Amino acid sequence: MEKSFEIENRLIGDNSPVFIIAEMSANHLQNFDRAVETIKAAKEAGADAIKLQTYRPDTITIDCDNEYFQIKQGTIWDGTTLYKLYEKAYTPWDWQPKLKRIAEEEGLICFSSPFDTTSVDFLEEMDVPAYKIASFEINDIPFIEYIASKGKPVIMSTGIARLGDIQEAIDACRRMGNEKVALLKCTSAYPAPLEVTNLKTIPNMVEVFGCAVGISDHTLGSAVSIGAAALGAKIVEKHFTLRRSDGGPDSAFSMEPEEFKIMVDGIRDIEKALGKVSYDLTEKQIKSREHSRSLFAVKDIKAGEVFTEENVKSIRPGFGMETKYIKDVIGKKARMDIKRGTPMGWKYVE
Repeated sequence: MEKSFEIENRLIGDNSPVFIIAEMSANHLQNFDRAVETIKAAKEAGADAIKLQTYRPDTITIDCDNEYFQIKQGTIWDGTTLYKLYEKAYTPWDWQPKLKRIAEEEGLICFSSPFDTTSVDFLEEMDVPAYKIASFEINDIPFIEYIASKGKPVIMSTGIARLGDIQEAIDACRRMGNEKVALLKCTSAYPAPLEVTNLKTIPNMVEVFGCAVGISDHTLGSAVSIGAAALGAKIVEKHFTLRRSDGGPDSAFSMEPEEFKIMVDGIRDIEKALGKVSYDLTEKQIKSREHSRSLFAVKDIKAGEVFTEENVKSIRPGFGMETKYIKDVIGKKARMDIKRGTPMGWKYVE
């Protein structure tokens, strides 16, 4: 896999800034004007990209309410059927080219998660610059091959994937000649508990799969996304809404604009702080060494007098001999008179 690739001239991977995606999902609440407002708010909050989802209820499931289609896995959507959920959540397809154009005018990259081949074909007509594969599609290998065959970067969430599932999905992309793959560590729980987030998996995924790795973060707050950036995540995806109180299928685990901005600022601060491996001192640090400890005469000492632990001590500031020489000084004689408060130097030692 390629360690880095570009989405619309935006480098993602080694040595690149974290690529921050605002996931609109169902937070438009089936209102086009709200979708537009969401895009503008995401830009204002510091997102690099806005992500849509491209499906219709009948392209993702069937309208059936037998036991197999009831949602009863202990989620926030329990009590309804898959079809009814997606009826509320889907983004009308005729909006999507318009939303992409608006996002690009705002300076955002716009792409989507397709959920069947017809949605991929539709997104190809829109000329999206990348594809996101949702966690629940990662085990649909023929579908992944179809997406990868388009030659665009592929970002895959791994929320329900075992190690072998991830490798199969990567191999599917490779078979199509597509090496532009990134993986997102993801916990498929909404909201996701901190205790099962396991951020330490991120550097291990980089090592095992040799590609860019990020996080699709469904936890509440920004700590996990910022922590992921500190551990090497190159992509952060977070659900984004104008107001949680307005409701909607995803509102409970979505960020409001002010919160998103705090997260973005935190990630950018972490990037600055990460820097590089360095043991060099800045000029300020070198100056600060003056406040470290060194050897000083702490009493008046006459020429010929013996240095003792009472008249020479390790104290601040750092203008005297290094403290490691204390044993070489104690027991020797003073070569000349030394006033109390004088930094010790070899010139005073016989």
